[in-house]
Amino acid sequence: MRDITLGQYINGDSVIHRLDPRIRLILTLVYIILLFILKTIPQMLLALALILGAYALVRIPVKMLLKSLKPIIPIVVFTSVLNMFFVNGDVIFSFWKLSVTRQGLYYAVMLSLRVICLLAGSSLLTYTSTPIELTSALELLFMPLTKIGLPVNDLAMMMTIALRFIPTLLEETDKIMAAQKSRGANLDTGTFMERIRALTPILIPLFVSAFRRADELALAMECRCYNGGEGRTRMNALKIRRSDCIAVVVFIGFCSLIVLSGRISL
Repeated sequence: MRDITLGQYINGDSVIHRLDPRIRLILTLVYIILLFILKTIPQMLLALALILGAYALVRIPVKMLLKSLKPIIPIVVFTSVLNMFFVNGDVIFSFWKLSVTRQGLYYAVMLSLRVICLLAGSSLLTYTSTPIELTSALELLFMPLTKIGLPVNDLAMMMTIALRFIPTLLEETDKIMAAQKSRGANLDTGTFMERIRALTPILIPLFVSAFRRADELALAMECRCYNGGEGRTRMNALKIRRSDCIAVVVFIGFCSLIVLSGRISL
């Protein structure tokens, strides 16, 4: 639980921190779309190098990124194994009734790199954006939807609160697990079904704690007279600056080079 860092904010004064939050959000979406466009392993490696370069600009240690990847390693390994053994193609080697194919191995590597890049890109957005910045960015980007009656301000606030609740709930889960273990609960051994049943004394207090925190947050917002976006003003209005435009051009240029590198290799 301590290894999941999605939703945390790391204070800093890097080039990426100083970008307009709308630009950070848009560039993150562009990067995610790029990952699903790429079709070759060299392209995925270039995309990984691009996000690692962004981490270097933010001065976030690579070990923190590796720490955030630990929880998804079992999922990546499981799906990679399924791809290696159950994708038809040219057989590399086989044993018993299972065969590892060249195409399956290729898809397994592509899937692993894509998942790693997705998590790294999403984490970078939350590392460099405060909740207020994310809320303001979502409100302004989705503002045209108010013309069709969507409560954009409320939706943006809900999405931001849900994202920021991730580390809080993970910390609460860790505390509850430690408390149950101190009372003699056995959470790490036994059969699969026994370990599933052992989660009951963890899930119930976790749900109670989550609803209590949500109720306290709602009460605090009401005490501060929060009523959505109606009549609200911002102390610091978001403005697109020259540095933001340069960042967009540079990033789009790198993404274009990555896409074109696949065509050149062909």
